[in-house]
Amino acid sequence: MHRHGYKGRKFGRERDQRRALLKGLATSLVMEERIETTLPKAKELVRYIEKLITKAKKGDLANRRAVIAGLSTQIAAVKLVDQIAPQLTGRTSGHVRVERTRLRVGDGAQMAVIEFVDELKDMPKPEKEAK
Repeated sequence: MHRHGYKGRKFGRERDQRRALLKGLATSLVMEERIETTLPKAKELVRYIEKLITKAKKGDLANRRAVIAGLSTQIAAVKLVDQIAPQLTGRTSGHVRVERTRLRVGDGAQMAVIEFVDELKDMPKPEKEAK
């Protein structure tokens, strides 16, 4: 059996479980801005989140809906499109970094931290003027 042309890791899960795993990891990354997971999951998450960030940077209605579909919660999608993506406009790619950290005690798995490359600032919401 050959592996030619088969992209992505399976993680010993079925397709819908893999999709849910990546959605959950991406949502956690957007909300927390830095998460720790296993190295293979982090590497696969890079491929997934880079595409979502590119869509969020365009910011039109169709891409906004694609970002909402790609994340678990609408709150995370709004944060990615309205707060994070405008701060990442200086880059065309390479928005996140993966750093190896430690070996997990239970099974010896290589752990890694995935985080945004640029320092993100908290953007206050603009207050509406009262008439």
